[in-house]
Amino acid sequence: MENQKKVMLSGIQPSGDLHLGNYLGAIKNWGARAEAFDCYYFMADMHTITVRQTPADLRRRTLEQLAQYIACGLDPEKNVLFVQSHVHQHAELGWVLNCYTMFGELSRMTQFKDKSAKNADNINGGLFTYPALMAADILLYQPDFVPVGEDQKQHVELTRNVAQRFNHIYGDVFKVPEPYIPKAGARVMGLTVPENKMSKSIPEGCVFLMEKPEDIQRKFKRAVTDSDTERCVRYDPEQKPGVSNLMQIYAACTGRTLDQIEAEFDGRGYGAFKPAVGEAVIELLRPIREEAARLLSDKAYLEQVCRTGAERASYVAEKTLRKVYKKVGFLAR
Repeated sequence: MENQKKVMLSGIQPSGDLHLGNYLGAIKNWGARAEAFDCYYFMADMHTITVRQTPADLRRRTLEQLAQYIACGLDPEKNVLFVQSHVHQHAELGWVLNCYTMFGELSRMTQFKDKSAKNADNINGGLFTYPALMAADILLYQPDFVPVGEDQKQHVELTRNVAQRFNHIYGDVFKVPEPYIPKAGARVMGLTVPENKMSKSIPEGCVFLMEKPEDIQRKFKRAVTDSDTERCVRYDPEQKPGVSNLMQIYAACTGRTLDQIEAEFDGRGYGAFKPAVGEAVIELLRPIREEAARLLSDKAYLEQVCRTGAERASYVAEKTLRKVYKKVGFLAR
């Protein structure tokens, strides 16, 4: 019987370490998706080279990210996990879709403007045309849904436009995917600037999944609270953003409600509260860190996951690419 599951796809650049905000805000819920969807997750290493990379670091981060995703609950038996550059159809369809993506569309991409400003000495062609590769990444697998945050909606809209343009010319080739807005996880703010989301760009306020317990605890002990003289643990995002952020983190780690947390630390002050939050985070991340470290010590296993994932992905991608090549008039191989 044909599998009736809807298809979902997401690509992630191995450009830095995963952190607590990534986990509580999104990744924590990904494992459960495999029950409802056929899920494809890839390490978007081809996209990372629009910005100069140290080759050895890119290879290391790609494997580390794969290990961390598995440790966070993405079972390679239930999800297709693969490295983008291992599936040659991405680059091939990327070129074809370059020829069906308009210059004006690409020039309006906000990420091109942002990255050009940050990398003024390396405004390369890939930086400009990578949305066409992103469209290929998606359309190869004929997904029903693409999970997106606010910063990626523009790319999914472009992908839909390119798919509709191609289909209008050649008939029903691509499924036009819908953006999938995931159920919101915990919104984790930075420990040093609680008005902003936790980000690896401010490492002293960011807790990384693979960080040592003593370093995590040190960051929480130094976390910004407020100048309130009563120093009470009370949820008030307007007046006490630092404390409120710590309460939300503690709630996400322990399952306690905000009222229960207020009662637990009533009269105890920040000196007891901040280390308790640190300890809760350490215990939440401990099994992930230990499992990721175990996986990284078994490089042969991770390489096997890459091979198997690439084979499964290539099988699906090749069917789409063959159809596209025939439609545009390429001679069959």
